[in-house]
Amino acid sequence: MSVLDAPRIRKYHLTLIAVAVLILVLALVRVVTGKVDITSSGIFQAALVLAVPIGLAGLGGLWAERAGVVNIGLEGMMVLGTWFAGWAGYQWGWQAALVAGLAAGAIGGLLHAIATVGFGVDHIISGVAINLLGPGVTRFLSEALYAEGTPAAEAGAGITTSPALASRPPEVSLPLFSSGPDVLGALENTHWFLVSDVAGILRGLTHNVGLLVIVAVALIPLTYVVLWRTAFGLRLRSAGENPWAAESLGVNVYLTKYIATVISGALAGLGGVFLVFFTTKYVEGQTGGRGFIGLAAMIFGNWRPGGLAAGASLFGYADGLQLRSSAAVTSFFLFGAILLLLYVGNRIRRLLSSSRETAAAAVAGARDYTVMAFAAMGVVVLMWLWMTVDRLPNEFVFITPHVLTLLVLLVASQRLRMPKADGVRYRRGEQH
Repeated sequence: MSVLDAPRIRKYHLTLIAVAVLILVLALVRVVTGKVDITSSGIFQAALVLAVPIGLAGLGGLWAERAGVVNIGLEGMMVLGTWFAGWAGYQWGWQAALVAGLAAGAIGGLLHAIATVGFGVDHIISGVAINLLGPGVTRFLSEALYAEGTPAAEAGAGITTSPALASRPPEVSLPLFSSGPDVLGALENTHWFLVSDVAGILRGLTHNVGLLVIVAVALIPLTYVVLWRTAFGLRLRSAGENPWAAESLGVNVYLTKYIATVISGALAGLGGVFLVFFTTKYVEGQTGGRGFIGLAAMIFGNWRPGGLAAGASLFGYADGLQLRSSAAVTSFFLFGAILLLLYVGNRIRRLLSSSRETAAAAVAGARDYTVMAFAAMGVVVLMWLWMTVDRLPNEFVFITPHVLTLLVLLVASQRLRMPKADGVRYRRGEQH
């Protein structure tokens, strides 16, 4: 093993350790609270399903912003994907729904690219316009094509819903875990510490998985390979870091930004297709802000596919928990307290093992003590809430994923590094 390979392997090992610690903490919380749902296969199956549209929207944002185009219009592009997937799916089946949803999202991305890259419109204004345009266009089309007396209405459509899909995509179970008797299910039902928790997680992530779920998961490493291991990816990322330097090296920055933004819209549209597959039809408002949560997952992941996947998984798990077992949401208080306690312990270890000789180091040390003090206060508050609150009101349970989004962004904002030219107006030949 070369010296150059060591940092990458070390980071990979740290990721595995972090996953193992999270599973161990979840198992401990499950035993202490008695809430078996928090590591059940049903929760993780729901989390996987709910994380997919968030992850696809986040991937869409990643492609655009790595090329320097801020895309807050992901929600509108997802809405376009849902409507056209429902419209094509009830007539010609799930394959047509997939193509139509991808195409509709890509058209939304193309409109955003024309406005921002072609005409130099402010990226935020264009994104807001797309978010307003998506629901408006789909409502107009619904009133025109799903009104009473139309063939779609006779097939079960309404102003806010399409007819059911003519066919659904197949579901598969991964061979390694699904062949023979349901060993994972039997281990999950034993409720043994850690063993049943790992079995429940594996069973939830491998049994009866939709075809589009597999595609969505595969898109994460594929995105990494394309953007970080190919010449095209290097050109795309250079357009987001310094488009004028990329231009001087012969990169067609305009074309690169157009391609990235169209792919961004197509991925957001694919997230909308998944929602239609899950509900078997288009329903007005079914995106539920997932485009914005996907954008938050991308920011949480620091504009990297791996971090994005972690953020989408976190939001999907929180959403699945509040949908399937609202009573278990209070166990998050204990879970958060333990994680904060581990964080404080790690900070103390680092402070004791490092030297603080310079003035800059002293300032950093003071900042560390302040952060640790707030984290310790958080441990106390979360423990108090866990011991005193038996069940949260439904209103608080419902907004759990959205509150988690804000908290995660608040914590992650301390270490973010967006592409340097993200959102910057580019004109060929002009130096910024």
